[in-house]
Amino acid sequence: MKGLISLLLVLVCNISVAVEQAETIFKQHAPSLYQIRLIDKASGEKSSIGSGFQISSDGLIATNYHVISSYARHPEKYRIEFLDHQGKKAHLELKSIDVINDLALVKRDVEQEMPFFTIANSVPTKGEELYSLGNPHDLGMIVVPGTYNGLKKESFNDRIHFTGSVNSGMSGGPVVNKNSDVVGINVATSGNQIGFLVPHDKLLALVKVYNEQNNLTIDQQMEQQLNQYQKNLIGTLLKSNWPLRKLGEGMIPMIDVPFIRCWGESNADKSDALVMLAVANCSLEENTYISGNFFTGALEMEFRYMQAKKLSDVKFYQLFQRQIARVMPGNKAGKDDVTEFQCQHDIVMPENQLINNKAILCTRAYKDFNDLYDVLYLGISIDRDDQAFISHFTLAGVAQNSAQAFTSKFMESVSWK
Repeated sequence: MKGLISLLLVLVCNISVAVEQAETIFKQHAPSLYQIRLIDKASGEKSSIGSGFQISSDGLIATNYHVISSYARHPEKYRIEFLDHQGKKAHLELKSIDVINDLALVKRDVEQEMPFFTIANSVPTKGEELYSLGNPHDLGMIVVPGTYNGLKKESFNDRIHFTGSVNSGMSGGPVVNKNSDVVGINVATSGNQIGFLVPHDKLLALVKVYNEQNNLTIDQQMEQQLNQYQKNLIGTLLKSNWPLRKLGEGMIPMIDVPFIRCWGESNADKSDALVMLAVANCSLEENTYISGNFFTGALEMEFRYMQAKKLSDVKFYQLFQRQIARVMPGNKAGKDDVTEFQCQHDIVMPENQLINNKAILCTRAYKDFNDLYDVLYLGISIDRDDQAFISHFTLAGVAQNSAQAFTSKFMESVSWK
């Protein structure tokens, strides 16, 4: 019993210290914290909100790109303003963005030097206590204690796994260590005390680019970043191992990288099924948000094996066609963002492969970003009467040479056993 009481006293003491630390951090930095508001000009009302924090004495403020994304894409429709700890509102000017790491720099006018957050020069240790600041659900600024759990392994872009509540409205707020140095920026949550942060080094890199090369427009910055990202991503995928795995009577590729996850299902337990069906799909565990319903940077692959049990060739073909009709692009984009798909059809009968396919390759161009496309590929086996093999992928926001290289490797990796 004494041991239990001692343990409880230690826990209470630790909680008390954490609360005191959080209160001290909040009081110290309240003047440097802001609610970032996107205002619809026509209605004069808030369209979206987030958080931000000052990182220089001359009024430079960091936030998330997604907080101000509608303004970045449609500056004629919106304006950006801040609300400070004293209830003061004023205009903000968008200065620079990092759309891949979901960061933005905005600036306010200042009449004198202002207090600001210091960005850390080292990475936290695993288990270190951190403090997330922000304005959840438009309820006012708060401090949320949590724990640093290292980088998320299943992510191509670095994200910190933070054990703490990162709620809507806290996006763009700073996460600091016990010395009040910024080690991350709130960006997303999966609920149940699972939050994700952008590492502080991404913010340092954005500030450096802004100071050295701030002559590019926001659209030019975005285009440059999207092109570099797809180059890095597809290059990494093509250099990785593509081990083959069995699916029914077919062989399919699994790209050996931690940020692509695969799942499978079948109806093998249904003895009365007319068609045996086995499905495997793999996808990138993240994408890049542009604005509204416009997402890019996605990758998905899907494979379907079908074998007729008690069907005629005609009925099997009809079911086969229904499976094909389900294939759709894996990313969201509207008619203002992309062109219509243009498709090419061909019969592919390679000499060194054990499968003959009807191949369909479709592409659509991005209207505002030169040389970027969405790509949809569909391969349909045509060489067996009672078996069918469907292979499919979609790539979002890739250059032509990247798409061609990925398509070639994908097609070469699919075959019958």
